[in-house]
Amino acid sequence: MALEIKIPTVGESITEVSLAKWSKKSGDWVERDEVIAELESEKATFEINAEQAGVLQTQAAEGDTLKIGDIIGTIDTAAAKPEGAKPAEVQPVKEAQPAKTETAKPQPVADIKATPVAAAIIADKKPDIKTITPTGSNGKIVKQDVLEALNHPGIKPGIEMFNRTDRPEKMSNLRKTVSRRLVEAKNTTAMLTTFNEVDMSAIMEIRAKNKDKFKEAHGVNLGFMSFFTKACCFALQEWPAVNAMIDGENVVYHNYCDVSIAVSAPKGLVVPVIRNAESLSMAEIEKEVVKLASKAKDNKLTIEEMSGGTFTITNGGVFGSLMSTPIINIPQSAILGMHKIQERPMAINGQVVIKPMMYLALSYDHRIIDGRESVSFLVRVKELLENPSLLLFGKDPVKSLLEL
Repeated sequence: MALEIKIPTVGESITEVSLAKWSKKSGDWVERDEVIAELESEKATFEINAEQAGVLQTQAAEGDTLKIGDIIGTIDTAAAKPEGAKPAEVQPVKEAQPAKTETAKPQPVADIKATPVAAAIIADKKPDIKTITPTGSNGKIVKQDVLEALNHPGIKPGIEMFNRTDRPEKMSNLRKTVSRRLVEAKNTTAMLTTFNEVDMSAIMEIRAKNKDKFKEAHGVNLGFMSFFTKACCFALQEWPAVNAMIDGENVVYHNYCDVSIAVSAPKGLVVPVIRNAESLSMAEIEKEVVKLASKAKDNKLTIEEMSGGTFTITNGGVFGSLMSTPIINIPQSAILGMHKIQERPMAINGQVVIKPMMYLALSYDHRIIDGRESVSFLVRVKELLENPSLLLFGKDPVKSLLEL
């Protein structure tokens, strides 16, 4: 009996996928539940498992674009399972004999046709003569030839490192989706970006003092993302328009913070979501970040884990970016860009002090977020980050005590 292998439904809005690769070849025996193929949709990567054991016959090729329900192969469940290969006979291990190596004798400098200066450098630095290409008259080695060989070991002078060939490569579904959504965000939103900067001294001091105890207590490193996520959650609750989205003629306000974090995965940018981040502790946020980033690296994120965010945080600082204007992750209305921490001279109380500073950028949709809201949101995030004790209550502990 031939069991058909069909493209399964992988998401409500997904109508087609690409066959990324076959994990098994046509004619191979497959066991039940064994992974036989990998599919790539516009949002994530999925695996197809064998429903029954049998011999696989493939019908679709890697790279094919397929519709939901298309048949990509069959499994002959009536085929007899091939006998397992006999274990290879273990050969007695012979005692290793020291290999006889012949040391190449350097060619005497006297036998080399070289200028006096070049010969002196060769005698001093002892480069491999075979790597030196003579450019002097009558095949003589000049000073520059020796220097080229020393500065570029293994590369012969005059050899071109590049060529003028083109290499077309089909865009993946994920890259197509990223491209479409970025253009859509630019064309359908009234996007503006406001900037500020934050002194990271307090957060860096807290991390330096507590990172070891934090790791011991919670089994995860104390990073910057938990501080930024916590600060954004407080600010989003104070400025709900930044956490809202446009739905037709309505503005939908969210009473929760599902924070998306931009992650660079092997196949492109993905944005998994930390659900109800406003209710999570610092350790819980860090654990979610590690879990989602690890799944992104292994292409194991599900559609549910990348859908439904209300606000996005992206960290270009990990790549060395000093400042940027991030693009809104539609249908959301705002995105916060973190950047590289860099020591800069700051004027404090009339004196110049060196501080570890980070530029922050908030890109927002001006259709529902006014300048007052966007700037106030970013100023609030800055205040919370520069005074981390505020993250415990969202406001000054003394004012909280006095109910001010």
